[in-house]
Amino acid sequence: MQETLYGHFNQWGGVIFFVIIYSIALLFVPFYKKANRKPATAYLAFVLAFAIEMHGIPFSMYLISGIIGKKLPDGILWGHTLNQHIGYWGMYINIGLSIIAILLISNGWYNIYHKYWSREKGEGRVVKTGVYRHIRHPQYTGFILLTIGMIFDWANLFMLLFFPIIIYTYYKLAKKEEEDMIKEFGEEYIRYRKKTKMFLPFMV
Repeated sequence: MQETLYGHFNQWGGVIFFVIIYSIALLFVPFYKKANRKPATAYLAFVLAFAIEMHGIPFSMYLISGIIGKKLPDGILWGHTLNQHIGYWGMYINIGLSIIAILLISNGWYNIYHKYWSREKGEGRVVKTGVYRHIRHPQYTGFILLTIGMIFDWANLFMLLFFPIIIYTYYKLAKKEEEDMIKEFGEEYIRYRKKTKMFLPFMV
């Protein structure tokens, strides 16, 4: 058991791989305003905490076990988070949420790129096609789903601390962008906002 545990860490190639894979999603989000960078920075810190503690060094396990003075069982800030209760379903949930997140992020990017960004040609309008028919901020929903999936798969102390920060920063960014959209499109965007949810269809 001990060999299996330590054989899972100090694999820095795995750390780099997961950081690159999860960071690719950021390429589909515009950064034309400084406000967009704060949530991205928090998200990257979250990904680093996930990758390093999954394949690098289990900081959380050492820290918590040092404080309470005993070895942590599998699934408590190291190992597959819910392994004791649902086996490897945490990993499968992560994969499923990641697929949904990538679809949301890419669909949101496609519709924004081909509709809203064309405003420079005098064709700008409120985007209501694709996933925007159901939610106003699909890309931010995608990033939140990515972080939730990572928590199900391999939660650690730092991820749990960063998660509410990510939720807060993306919420604040979404509210700020909606204020900008109201200034740009006025009543049309207000009507659209009343008809669609912010992050989740029929819910939020």
